[in-house]
Amino acid sequence: MSGYDAARVNMVERQLQPNKVTDERVINAFASIRRELFVPERLHAVAYSDDDLPLGKGRYLMAPMVAARLLQAAEVARNDNALVVGAGVGYEAALLALLCRGVVALEQDSELARQGRAALVEHRIATVNFVEDAQAQASRVRSAYDVILFGGAIAEIPPEIAGQLAEGGRMVGVVKRDNGPGRATLTTRTGGILAARVMFDAATPLLPGFARKPAFVF
Repeated sequence: MSGYDAARVNMVERQLQPNKVTDERVINAFASIRRELFVPERLHAVAYSDDDLPLGKGRYLMAPMVAARLLQAAEVARNDNALVVGAGVGYEAALLALLCRGVVALEQDSELARQGRAALVEHRIATVNFVEDAQAQASRVRSAYDVILFGGAIAEIPPEIAGQLAEGGRMVGVVKRDNGPGRATLTTRTGGILAARVMFDAATPLLPGFARKPAFVF
């Protein structure tokens, strides 16, 4: 067993399982994806640490425990289609690819998308489609998604993204309003109505471009 393999086992046994991650499919996905391939070489030694890893330009790879609990809450089914907003280097997209039918990974930073594509090739994962364009462009790939995941904290859920959640769909992410704490939130659509439920606190950094827009003042 290599050092990375041991670190991956340690991540599952000491970070995920003691923190209410019990879904075997989610656990197996985290045990299968080589996280070190999704981060720059300077971060290889800390790839499996229980922390948000800085990727540069204000971007971070979400802490494993937070990502695992979000994916578990999404109750991803094998025939689901998923969207990752702010996919970054594609680690969460790769995890989702092991759980569902197909994934659209939205990422405007071409370098992060390039790293993600390379790591996906190493894993022989062909069901993730990186889209390097504005958020709304996802609608041109698929009009509705069963699962939507935000790859970082957001101040509020953009209406154009919420509008792409299918009936019966689950949207998960960390919502961080103003200067308050981040709240891992599950949003569902039932009968066309969106309902949100806070699950736990999370210190996930904000995604650039997803801060609350200032109100207009006369």
